Amino acid sequence: MPGTFLTDGGWRMLLEACINHDISISNKASWSVVPSHMKSVHGLCRAGNALAGQLLAAGGTTNIFGLICAEGELWKEQRRFVHHCLRQFGGSKIGVQRKKMESLIMEHVLDFVEHMKTLGDRPVDPLEVLRHNLGSAINIIVFGKCWSRYDETWKWLQSLQEEGTQHIGVAGPLNFLPFLRFLPKFNHTMNFLIDGKRKTHELYQKIIDEQAEWLKKHNPDGICCTWQNTLPFKKGVRSEMQDVLQNRPPSIDDLPHLPLVEASIYETQRIRSVVPVGIPHGAVTDVEVGGFHIPKGTMLVPLQWAIHMNENVWVKPEQFNPWRFVNEEGKVVKGEHFMPYQIGKRMCVGDELARMLLFLFGATIIQNFELTLERYDADLTGECGITLTPKPHRLIFSEIPRQSCSTTISKK
Repeated sequence: MPGTFLTDGGWRMLLEACINHDISISNKASWSVVPSHMKSVHGLCRAGNALAGQLLAAGGTTNIFGLICAEGELWKEQRRFVHHCLRQFGGSKIGVQRKKMESLIMEHVLDFVEHMKTLGDRPVDPLEVLRHNLGSAINIIVFGKCWSRYDETWKWLQSLQEEGTQHIGVAGPLNFLPFLRFLPKFNHTMNFLIDGKRKTHELYQKIIDEQAEWLKKHNPDGICCTWQNTLPFKKGVRSEMQDVLQNRPPSIDDLPHLPLVEASIYETQRIRSVVPVGIPHGAVTDVEVGGFHIPKGTMLVPLQWAIHMNENVWVKPEQFNPWRFVNEEGKVVKGEHFMPYQIGKRMCVGDELARMLLFLFGATIIQNFELTLERYDADLTGECGITLTPKPHRLIFSEIPRQSCSTTISKK
């Protein structure tokens, strides 16, 4: 009989499950386990429909293909392929291609900066602009091409993704009550997701065919080279950047010398988890975790939001405080409670690429602009689908002159 139960084993249970046991993705869950600390459930619920996992909704639309929903040898093969490609392109901690990846990212970072400068001090919601520039960097890596800011195909892809992530959140109850898919509300959602998958795959196939044709004409040996051608705290952050960068653009090599910048990024990832419900996993065998017997086929929903907002671990978790990641020696420490990319075999394969994007975009924006909320009562809680999306709000990007900053940074 299907069922769901919560545990307060928290991060320790999640750690044991993901690392020591064969916890994989399964689209045949009959039981659901939600590892979390109960004191943080209230904080999780405020993020919207965060207790609803996406496993069945995702499985029903992907036919168990892709890194999230694939299992067994298929998953191993696809993950190895993606990991190999990211290393070849420079999305790793070491390697000769790392600088090329940095150059690619900085091209889109600087395009963002120049675009924002043309807007002056006019308030603007940064989501659309950031989505274009971040998305363009990813498009170059994945497709070997990107679209202009105003291209209709690109606008359609972005809107489809935005709406799709919200629909997957709405479809969450299907993980627990599959018969709901026959009700009009959920039937419409599933049809939207399936239709969106079909249309985007048609576009992707067209791009693949175009790239294959190009390679036949220009690269008969079959070696792909397309990518290669192609708050008071903020004062301390800016001061640190001025000392290290001396008005030059940031480089990924600067990150170890900018602990306040790195800590700010970590705190942002903690206080607003991008995937607050985590990516649902499934037990492919009977396992014993934290004193609980978890039968084969059980869905495991790692509540990342609850773990990152646990009051017993993080002092005043609702308060933005990057110093919690800086020790007495001024070095950045993450700790085992911090897991923005999840943990275990199925942790995010693009974690290093994500770190590069976050640092290069974040540091360059801070270096060039003073950011001010148009309205100080803006709702920054976010809207929860498969990801936590910012609610509409507008920022003022005021260009700051390149000048010397105070070099004094004191920990309050």
